[in-house]
Amino acid sequence: MRTITIVGPGMWGTALAVQARRAGLDVQLLGLEAERLEAGFEVTALADTAPTGEAVLLVVKAAAAVDAFGALAPRLDPQVPLVICSKGLDANGPRLLSEGVHEVAPAQVVMVLSGPSFADEVMADHPTAVSLAAQPADLPQAERLAKALHTRHFRAYVSDDPVGVQIGGTAKNVVAIACGMARGLGLGANAEAALATRGLAEMARLNAAMNGKPASLMGLAGLGDVFLTCAGPSSRNFSFGMSMAQGRTADAAEAEIGLAEGRRTAHLLPLLARAHGVEMPIAEALEGVLTSRLELASAIDALLERPLRRETSS
Repeated sequence: MRTITIVGPGMWGTALAVQARRAGLDVQLLGLEAERLEAGFEVTALADTAPTGEAVLLVVKAAAAVDAFGALAPRLDPQVPLVICSKGLDANGPRLLSEGVHEVAPAQVVMVLSGPSFADEVMADHPTAVSLAAQPADLPQAERLAKALHTRHFRAYVSDDPVGVQIGGTAKNVVAIACGMARGLGLGANAEAALATRGLAEMARLNAAMNGKPASLMGLAGLGDVFLTCAGPSSRNFSFGMSMAQGRTADAAEAEIGLAEGRRTAHLLPLLARAHGVEMPIAEALEGVLTSRLELASAIDALLERPLRRETSS
C-alpha cells in the first residue's frame, strides 16, 4: 500500500495524516473546502475530486459521518476499504456507523479504527496502539493497512469484531463524561473508578446483545479507551463533564473545550440499548442530565438507589 485518502482535516484526521506520512504513505486529504493546514497538508474540497487512496479513512464528526460517506460513495470503489475513524452513532436508527454506511452502499468494504489515541500524542510520535477491525473476509486487507500505517511508535492490532470495537469507542465517551462530572463534584477517586468499571459492564451487556465479541471490550477499543478517556482532563469528554458539574451549561462547556462526541452519543446510546433490550443506567442518567430532564444530584441519587444485585448480573 502506497497511498491513502483521509476525509476530514480536523485534529484526529490531521494526526492520522501525519502518521500515514511518517509511515511513508502518500496522503490525499479531503475536506468540505480547500485549505492549507499548519501541518503542511493541502486539503482538497470533497466535491471537487474523487478519492485516490488504496484505503479511505473517514474522520469526520460522528453526526456527519454517514452523510459524508453518501457524498463519497458514488466515486468510491466498493472494494476500496472505508475505515470509520469516528466514535459515535448514526442518529438514523440509532445504529452503529457501519450500519448506516452499509445502508447507503451494501457492498462497501468497511473497517473500523478505534482505541486509546489522543490526536496530539499521535502527532508528537508518542507510542500508540489501536484496533483495526474488519469482517473475517476482509482481514487480509486490514492486515495490509495495519502494516502500511505501522511505525516504531504506532501499531494497529487487527480485529475481526467491528461491532465490539465500535461499541467500545462510542460508549466510552459517555462514561468519560460521567467520570468528569464525578470529578467536578468532588466525589472522589472511588466514585470515578466505580463509574468507569460499571460503565464498562454496561458496554459489555450491549456488546453481547449486538453479537460483539467479549474480548473486544477487554482490549484497546474497550478497556484501553476507557482507561484513557476516563482518567482526567486531557480527555475532552471528561473535561466536558467536569465543566458541567462546576455549573456551566452544555453549550458553554463545549465552547470552552471543543467538540465532545459523548454529548451527542448520550442522547442516542440509551435508545440503541432499549432497542436491544439492554439496561444502561449510567447512560440513561447522563441523558437525563444533558436534556435537563434530571438534575445532576437527582441522577446520582437514582444510580445509588438502584437495587443491589450480583456484580456479574447487572
